[in-house]
Amino acid sequence: MKTSPPNALTYAEHASDIIAKAAALTRAAQPFVLITSMAIKGGAAREVGSLALVEQSGAMTGYLSNGCIDRDIQLHAQEALQSKQKKLIRYGDGSRFGDLKLPCGGALMVLIDPAPDTDAILQAEAQFAARQPVTLSFHSDDEALSKRFTYAPRHRLVLAGRGAIFRHMAQVGHAMGFDVRLLSPDAEDLAAIGHLSSAASIHLTTPNAAPMLDMLDSHTAFLTLFHDHDWEPSLLRAAIETPAHFIGSLGSRRTHDMRCETLRQMGVNEASLERLNGPIGLVPSLRDASSIAASALAEIVAAFQNKATPFEVLLKSGK
Repeated sequence: MKTSPPNALTYAEHASDIIAKAAALTRAAQPFVLITSMAIKGGAAREVGSLALVEQSGAMTGYLSNGCIDRDIQLHAQEALQSKQKKLIRYGDGSRFGDLKLPCGGALMVLIDPAPDTDAILQAEAQFAARQPVTLSFHSDDEALSKRFTYAPRHRLVLAGRGAIFRHMAQVGHAMGFDVRLLSPDAEDLAAIGHLSSAASIHLTTPNAAPMLDMLDSHTAFLTLFHDHDWEPSLLRAAIETPAHFIGSLGSRRTHDMRCETLRQMGVNEASLERLNGPIGLVPSLRDASSIAASALAEIVAAFQNKATPFEVLLKSGK
């Protein structure tokens, strides 16, 4: 069966990116193939449950390997669009495609579905928009390999601050795929990086009262990034009252101790103070904004990844 050569490959990673693209194609009545990583043996570049899609042109959104098999997946997806037949393909160890090796030495089972459940996709898009977890079911002819995967919403990064570190943190967080939100008393900072925010930036006008922080949910990290620390107490007290998963602040250990004492005087209890992380960053005593941003965001990634609560696991699987 003749197919055109594979077209562009967009390395989107989060399930919400793939679902958003699939929903847009559904509304435009454009055919596409949904690809799912159904099982993994040994090492792999992506998690089990990872998603991708291929359009009729061959353009692929998402990826399942570090370039080992994605082009072949594109070709199989184009063939599936023509044949209308679902495929379950094994790559790596035990595969019939002996010329396609996985350098990690493992194996990957991929479901290629040219007729995915578009109603479920549209519902998933709405759930992600509402910051809710999404569960999708995937069925193959081999019922033992039919699975359900649950995907958390995109992690959100809410930054309150000003200056170089505030700007660099927003830039690095956006590049890492966080849903970025911004609060600052500095209009120039907001003008410079406001385009990185997924919602209107909040211009802080007084350090004595915090705005509504209803954007802080259990999939969110909140950071205060001020050198003039008078802006912090009201914001941190308000953040502590939300389900935000990670709350952290810039500054030295001495500054953090003083910050906690101020919050005690404001009536914040010790259990709540335990939620505050400071000084933020995996590497201490850094002096340049870009390194501080990378160090702080590495700590946030570790916090989301390492604690065994459902909203921190990007995807879970089960029959």
